[in-house]
Amino acid sequence: MSAPPAPPLLLASTSPRRSAILHQLGVPFDAIAPRYEEVADEGADPVELVHAHARGKAVSVADEADGRPVLGVDTDVVLDGRIYGKPADATEAERMLEALGGRTHEVVSGLCLVTPGWEELHHEVTRVTFRPLTPRDLAVYVASEEWAGRAGSYAIQGLGAGLVERIEGDYLNVVGLPAALLVRLLAERFAGVYGFG
Repeated sequence: MSAPPAPPLLLASTSPRRSAILHQLGVPFDAIAPRYEEVADEGADPVELVHAHARGKAVSVADEADGRPVLGVDTDVVLDGRIYGKPADATEAERMLEALGGRTHEVVSGLCLVTPGWEELHHEVTRVTFRPLTPRDLAVYVASEEWAGRAGSYAIQGLGAGLVERIEGDYLNVVGLPAALLVRLLAERFAGVYGFG
């Protein structure tokens, strides 16, 4: 007798990257836009900030989940304690990329999994080292407009891969969802239901 299908998670995000990662992992889900307004606070502790945003997103739609697990995720780029969020325009994107060039930054994601009975709130950190970037590198990448809507002004799964020299940790965390962390939590909380554990 086969097991019943796993109930789809409710993903509190409209990010195509997060959806693609869940598809890649074979995790069933429905996506919904969170009813949560992120407040940028560049002076905040990065871990506390991604925790607050991930939890805020998940909790904002939990009443529509019909008992299913709700997943909220938030990702920031951090260099020397400073948070590099989504750039407002091409000039800001170029400044961010110039600061990251030739240096190692951290991609910090908060992940919140909520059900009516419990809540899991964790974070993942991946270290990314950019190669030194020339003015031409910056101009070409900024002209691509791939930076738009991306924390830290780059997309590692796109042309931004050419900016990266080395990565330490979960690659998918840099794309937008800490997959290894999510799989561990699903295995612990729902052993076998989502195909893990």
